[in-house]
Amino acid sequence: MNGEDFLEQRITRLIIEHSMKDWVSFTNVDVVIVGAGPAGLTAAKYLADAGLKTVVFERRLSFGGGLGGGGMLFHKIVVEKEAIEILKDFNVKYYKTDEDLFVVDSFELMAKLAARAIDSGAKIIHGVTVDDVIYRTDPLRIVGVAIQWTPVIMSGLHVDPLFIYSKAVVDATGHDAEVLSIASRKIPELEIQPLGEKSAYASLAEKSVIENTGKVVPGLYVTGMAVATLYGTPRMGPIFGGMIISGKKIAKIIIDDLK
Repeated sequence: MNGEDFLEQRITRLIIEHSMKDWVSFTNVDVVIVGAGPAGLTAAKYLADAGLKTVVFERRLSFGGGLGGGGMLFHKIVVEKEAIEILKDFNVKYYKTDEDLFVVDSFELMAKLAARAIDSGAKIIHGVTVDDVIYRTDPLRIVGVAIQWTPVIMSGLHVDPLFIYSKAVVDATGHDAEVLSIASRKIPELEIQPLGEKSAYASLAEKSVIENTGKVVPGLYVTGMAVATLYGTPRMGPIFGGMIISGKKIAKIIIDDLK
């Protein structure tokens, strides 16, 4: 390199310049998915495949949600036969057991759910917490989210958020149902009342999560374990077929609503 070496400045400029291009495009999207767990990532792929501009905000610096821990830190999870077509869509290997269940490597599923979502055109942004929703009246509806850097929230600093407009917001935050809880507390006229999940009953939990996946109020949708928290249905532990089926289902519902 000729002359003085300004590599550090060039690195910084490129990161900021190209990041800001993405962030400007995020200010108005078709779908915001909150949570990069199995349901959220599955939904992101199918939504992006349909041509919908989709961004996934994840408060942690990783993706996969409950997949990361497998079953008590063992690196395998279970899915049922109804989820196999989705595994094929994501090119995930699976192994049939002597029962009507299939075993999947949890890390492979995490990686391929994220990779396929990105390949389809969805954006995944880590370290961002959805701190609030945006709503409008006449008619009453959700029209976006307020976001903040997770470290700002963790530090307890008072820093105002920024706003993202969207046609659909998906709560895929898992057991805490964070977006639904915020909307319930701050906009009581929405009449959202999360009941909290029940204890484990795997077969009932899988069925009820899939059945109850859907629109909660105009502009706000729920998928994955947040469904159980909203409707007071059981948890299921390290069987994830219901999660990815729920993600595909919510994508179809939103596509039908927006197309």
